[in-house]
Amino acid sequence: MTLNEAEAIVAIATLAALADGNHDSQEQAAIAEVSASLGLSPETLQRAAAGQLTVTELASRLSSPESRQTAYDAALSVSHLGAEAGPAEQTFLSGLASALGITAANAVSPVATILPSSVTSGAPVPNDIDNHILDQAILTAAMELLPDRLANLAILPLQLRMVYGIGQKHGQKLDARQVADLAATFGIGAVAQVFEKVVRRALGGLAGGLLGGMVGGAGGVAAGAAVTFASTYALGHAAEQYYAQNRSLSIADMKTLFTRFQSEAKEMYPRVQDRIRQRASGTSLSSVLQSIRG
Repeated sequence: MTLNEAEAIVAIATLAALADGNHDSQEQAAIAEVSASLGLSPETLQRAAAGQLTVTELASRLSSPESRQTAYDAALSVSHLGAEAGPAEQTFLSGLASALGITAANAVSPVATILPSSVTSGAPVPNDIDNHILDQAILTAAMELLPDRLANLAILPLQLRMVYGIGQKHGQKLDARQVADLAATFGIGAVAQVFEKVVRRALGGLAGGLLGGMVGGAGGVAAGAAVTFASTYALGHAAEQYYAQNRSLSIADMKTLFTRFQSEAKEMYPRVQDRIRQRASGTSLSSVLQSIRG
């Protein structure tokens, strides 16, 4: 996949995010930051956000079946992040599928069907909450290692379901939007996370040249697992502190907690790498989706 194709995929996902008419400047800024961190030019992204690029034009830049499917996967997942895709988003997705030549058999993402309603239908959190958070951090890291092309897109609903369960254990009545907002406070934004994961996987070896070998190939997979482990671990423990104190912590205090637990997780990661690999070897995307759906 070329750099031009990667930029086109990000631009298509941007159009999908804007298809419902909501122009979230904070989310767009996060997307721009992710794109820059991946070495992508901001020009294509900015032109897409400004309505200067069409789906047809962007689709013409994607020459391989893999890049076209990746573009559709990204757009589909983004469209289902806030709620079930509405009429405007469905129209956008239909036009995109046509422009990309995506057949009906390849136009449905199994991950999209679990966002966001299933966030609030997870199994109860056990009494040993520390081990539960560690287990969820290991599971989400293992998702990065699965060969399924959309496996890592299941990470966000797993993280949100974990937070919801922790809040519920502390007697908090939450909805999916409140849980997602809390995650966003720690920099785990929905659309930006999808962009990063889809584009990192799509870039493959190309990203190695852009980012000094940290993303492409096996090194990139391992790096992604480490980052996901740390973010899930920190999110769980920060949420536990937040709900235990009846949501009285300030945003600054919450971010300090998240950073502290993230550092703790990074130190812990080498000791749990084998457990993550073992979990990945015994896990499939379908089994995880089934557990999330309940």
